[in-house]
Amino acid sequence: MDIKVESLKKHYEWKGKIAITPTVKVRDKHDLSLAYTPGVAEPCLEIKKDVNKSYELTSRWNTVAIITDGSAVLGLGDIGPEAGMPVMEGKALLFKQFGGVDAIPLCVRTKDVDEFVRCVSLLLGSFGGVNLEDISAPRCFEIERKLKAVSDIPIFHDDQHGTAIIAAAALINSLKLTGKTIDKIKIVINGAGAAGNAIGRLFISFGAKNLIFVDKNGAVSLKDENSMFTEEHRLLAKISNPECLCGKLSDVIKEADVFLGVSRPGLLEADMVRSMASKPIVFAMANPVPEIMPEEAKAAGAYIVGTGRSDYPNQINNLLAFPGVFRGALDCRASDINEEMKIAAAKALAGLISDSELSPNYILPDPFDKRVKDAVAAAVSDAARKSKVARI
Repeated sequence: MDIKVESLKKHYEWKGKIAITPTVKVRDKHDLSLAYTPGVAEPCLEIKKDVNKSYELTSRWNTVAIITDGSAVLGLGDIGPEAGMPVMEGKALLFKQFGGVDAIPLCVRTKDVDEFVRCVSLLLGSFGGVNLEDISAPRCFEIERKLKAVSDIPIFHDDQHGTAIIAAAALINSLKLTGKTIDKIKIVINGAGAAGNAIGRLFISFGAKNLIFVDKNGAVSLKDENSMFTEEHRLLAKISNPECLCGKLSDVIKEADVFLGVSRPGLLEADMVRSMASKPIVFAMANPVPEIMPEEAKAAGAYIVGTGRSDYPNQINNLLAFPGVFRGALDCRASDINEEMKIAAAKALAGLISDSELSPNYILPDPFDKRVKDAVAAAVSDAARKSKVARI
């Protein structure tokens, strides 16, 4: 059976992929008095005296909100909040299975940035963290910035930062194989939306010096006003493309060491790969059809190829990041997921593959590798403590 047909059939059977289940049993009146009235008044009064006790006396310590407006759901676009719920439930399932984190999907019926921020900010006291999901750019940037400004718990847009962490881990190990260093290479990122923006910024945090963003108007450049058609593009132009190159992807990709695509199918042609530097690295991450198919990229000379697909080697999959990142942030009661924590997560992921195991077809661990969650969580908690955002 076709996977789409089978999935729809199963969703009709499942009637939802998550459920609320109790952690205590109520078998008699004594149990009822402990879990509910009159006994429950005591923890309420403790929290009234110190709101931080909510982490110790309720499930807040291990609960994350997954929040969307349904404006950029998978590759389906703006399908609305209710239509996004199956994805949010799926995300909650993955949080629990791969991170031991309870997650509540919340689909918000507004596309007004301030209204969305206001709604989420009023709910923050119920959660230990917020995972923003499937919100279109450029609104997602503004929403994240405004929520971080008013929040005392981590705000994490997985489409941006989860993708960036995995891409950075893939790059770390790819550079080991090519013998190159990030400060000496030329990187071209095709797609300057949510994911491309965050990936580029994290690569720069890792030491990238020559990184060029390309969007539908060409290379984002301080010399080309047409390439800076949003505020985010203007900000990116200031931190990238040091030579102020202009032109199309085919122009700026020449002699590039790395191509990373978070854009559309078929945009990277074989001749473009042939024009890259020696041992080119190609991360074609458009889903389900990448910017170039791996077979074509390899035939054109690509040394390492990664995609977002599970049916090819080197899947660049957010599932490697967000369960462990939130596990680590919750375990130390972090107030933020900052750059130091993202860098630590990427290094931890890359480090799970030994030098002897590393190969052009094996640069990232498998999502079902049981070491992933613990390695990422430990690295994130440690980085949170060192950067002084941990509270326990």
